[in-house]
Amino acid sequence: MMPLMLADIGEESMIMRVGGNPEVRAHLENLGFVPGGSVTVISTIGGNLIVNVKESRVAISREMAGKIMVQASGK
Repeated sequence: MMPLMLADIGEESMIMRVGGNPEVRAHLENLGFVPGGSVTVISTIGGNLIVNVKESRVAISREMAGKIMVQASGK
């Protein structure tokens, strides 16, 4: 398991755990970051990430990406 911010660009990963305080977790879950779901990093800009989650593109900060633990598909 690793934080989303360390995932390779273009590689689909499975969301294993979402951390942070209850407000942060609720916000991330509303965006589609739920355990068991998949996420793909599209690009990084200034440390922030643009990701595909639930058929939508979402921009999240490096700090938020550090709270989302993923496992790369195929590993």
